[in-house]
Amino acid sequence: MLKPLTAACLTGLPGIRHGFFTREGGISGGIYAGLNCGFGSNDDPVHVAENRSRVARHLGGAQPGVLTVHQVHSASAVIANGDIPRAELPKADALVTLTRGLVIGALAADCAPVLFADPMAGVIAAAHAGWRGAVGGILEATVAAMEKLGARRDNIRAAVGPCINQANYEVGPDFEADLVARNSRNTQFFARIGTNPRPHFDLPGFVAAQLALARVGVIERQTPCTYADESLFYSFRRTTHRKQADYGRQISAIVLA
Repeated sequence: MLKPLTAACLTGLPGIRHGFFTREGGISGGIYAGLNCGFGSNDDPVHVAENRSRVARHLGGAQPGVLTVHQVHSASAVIANGDIPRAELPKADALVTLTRGLVIGALAADCAPVLFADPMAGVIAAAHAGWRGAVGGILEATVAAMEKLGARRDNIRAAVGPCINQANYEVGPDFEADLVARNSRNTQFFARIGTNPRPHFDLPGFVAAQLALARVGVIERQTPCTYADESLFYSFRRTTHRKQADYGRQISAIVLA
């Protein structure tokens, strides 16, 4: 059974359904065990397609699957008016729509998924925000694309989903120096953990702060650590530390039902 996490700020909105889906309820096996929704993995694509269909059915979508983009850690947000063949997916990191029944989503395996909705304008969005995208402006680009469809920033509700948390996100000193050079206030997103002299980055905190700078009306965090909880989440960094060959991707999705 699928058991997605939900955000209070998006729950109960008329005609809008969403979920931050975990590994629970899928048919993939082996290192992908569970609800792997990433066609970019080496998992059996038949399994991935079925997993994504289960997500779409759970949310009551009109399409057989979930529309995502070819994510490249960019600041590009795409407006979608309907389903797009997989071979023609644009390189981008956010989808925005006002098309009813079209389930849109973002894949992640440590990066932060963000789901958006303006219930007054009937506009929704799903974004993939790793540190590159968040620094580069993907969240602002998503909000701007929503505005093109009639949304208003003060009416937009944004929920940040499961991602790697600061305790497990060690980064290099050059990363810290670059981000602080961009804005001295970014020092708040770095900490030393225990006796480790290297900085640890607060990705969900940074993403929430960028949403605040974009003047989004409501911001919520539903951000358990993907690295720490293997039973519920895939994690690129955990896989890398274990020297495993590949990893799955969880999906976060939203639909105007």
